[in-house]
Amino acid sequence: MSRRSGILEFAVLGLLRESPMHGYELRKRLNTSLGVFRAFSYGTLYPCLKTLVANGWLIEEEGSTSEDALAAPLTGRRAKIVYRLTAEGKEHFEDLLSQTGPDAYEDEHFAARFAFFGQTSRDVRMRVLEGRRSRLEERLEKMRASLARTRERLDDYTLELQRHGMESVEREVRWLNELIESERAGRDQQRPTPESSAQQNSTSGESTGLPRRRDNDPPPDPSDRPAK
Repeated sequence: MSRRSGILEFAVLGLLRESPMHGYELRKRLNTSLGVFRAFSYGTLYPCLKTLVANGWLIEEEGSTSEDALAAPLTGRRAKIVYRLTAEGKEHFEDLLSQTGPDAYEDEHFAARFAFFGQTSRDVRMRVLEGRRSRLEERLEKMRASLARTRERLDDYTLELQRHGMESVEREVRWLNELIESERAGRDQQRPTPESSAQQNSTSGESTGLPRRRDNDPPPDPSDRPAK
């Protein structure tokens, strides 16, 4: 399995864990909720779905909505196929969520993993965030070294492009630092008693560990790659 197809399978399983969907609904969610999949097409999605069905992680069912029931006899078309996660598929997705290997720190895979942080345990979130930060700090160090070696040979526009790429990485590192500090603070606050844990889970900002977002200050896109 290629890395890119593995990311797609992960995202499909995660979305279907929320609720069963038609293929069209899945593609729409992939495009709108997970920007890394904007370039994916039906030609990529349906082979992925067939593979997941063959593995026993999904089952296909005929659409059961009132719209589907009325449309089929009137148009002569088959009802839409709905894809539903099986118990084995849910177990497989939970196993994928627990993995924190190097692939989880790469641009596209990190974006997909981050989209499902709400379903991920706090300890795993911390390992993924710290791994991503470490990967970007290594990238930033290499970019600075490369720029120092080649600065005199670059024209103004190429130099500006290199600076833009470095600023993008620096911005994401700062964003990751905020997330990591918030996760640590949330973990510390969650320790004491069952009563305090229950109260904390009912508080939207503290339960997820996400920092409060400032107005007109959106987080950077994790899939925003610096110029090479």
